[in-house]
Amino acid sequence: MGFLNMFGKEPSLEEGIKAQQETKGSVLLDVRSEGEYAEGHLEGSVNIPLPKETPLFVYCLSGARAGRAVTFLTKMGYKAVNIGGVSGHESKLVR
Repeated sequence: MGFLNMFGKEPSLEEGIKAQQETKGSVLLDVRSEGEYAEGHLEGSVNIPLPKETPLFVYCLSGARAGRAVTFLTKMGYKAVNIGGVSGHESKLVR
């Protein structure tokens, strides 16, 4: 069961915050503008404003998760492309 289907419906803000707090290693992402974020945001959130015009190049290990993410992002109106996975990447990865 994927995270997005965890509740069988889109969670309320309160349900989402609770799930995020209970999910180890998760990120609470605020995609509003920097100004909106500065005016007030949820504690512990990270702000990365993503205008829908911003080209998104998405990757994962094999390309499968990136493909699912691109499908989701595209349905939301973002310009996203799956660039595959790093498992076959010839250049050295950075840490």
